[in-house]
Amino acid sequence: MNELSAFPITRKWRAQHPERIQLYSLPTPNGIKVSVMLEETGLPYEPHLVRFDTDDQMSPEFLSLNPNNKIPAILDPAGPGGKPLGLFESGAILLYLADKSGQFIPQDAAGRYETVQWLMFQMGGIGPMFGQVGFFNKFAGKDYEDKRPRDRYVAESRRLLNVLDGRLAGRTWIMGDAYTIADMAVFPWVRNLVGFYEAGDLVGIDDFPHVMRVYKTFIERPAVVKGIDIPSRG
Repeated sequence: MNELSAFPITRKWRAQHPERIQLYSLPTPNGIKVSVMLEETGLPYEPHLVRFDTDDQMSPEFLSLNPNNKIPAILDPAGPGGKPLGLFESGAILLYLADKSGQFIPQDAAGRYETVQWLMFQMGGIGPMFGQVGFFNKFAGKDYEDKRPRDRYVAESRRLLNVLDGRLAGRTWIMGDAYTIADMAVFPWVRNLVGFYEAGDLVGIDDFPHVMRVYKTFIERPAVVKGIDIPSRG
């Protein structure tokens, strides 16, 4: 068993099972990506709730693992070479877990890079743009009289949805028949857009039938049903 006490984060979130991957997260879209991946792979893990309402993400213990003060982050006691490894950034974590488990990413180089390309599409486009739509539709931005900022992000979100819809036409998943980390990255954000952000009508989500078809398949997966509530908010 590897010693985790050298990592300050374990002083605030104590590991009951130090032999397992430690997940520090909150069930937001980026957090759900990783909890779903852990459920899908079957890798043993222990979740820890990082509460934003008490600024847990700004605590010295959390910042010692992720100086960018965002969730999720993980600490794997059995990292490369058998040594503990801490990681932040959900896309990097998905890639790491795919490599560690040998699952949910093609093993051939071309397929791998194509999957990574769609993962980056989510990280650089869908996540930031959908998040801005959420701000301007549901949070403080909704009170702005000038709707041009909102409309800018709505238009860009529609453009991204159109790209995704075209990719999914005639495909079961983003990569075809194979379900991959690209799907685990994208569809928690679609779920947030039409659910928590209440922006389905605003972006005209019904104009993207392939996105909604695959999204409905995604949210019915047992690992997704479980993963969307991990860590429990208590």
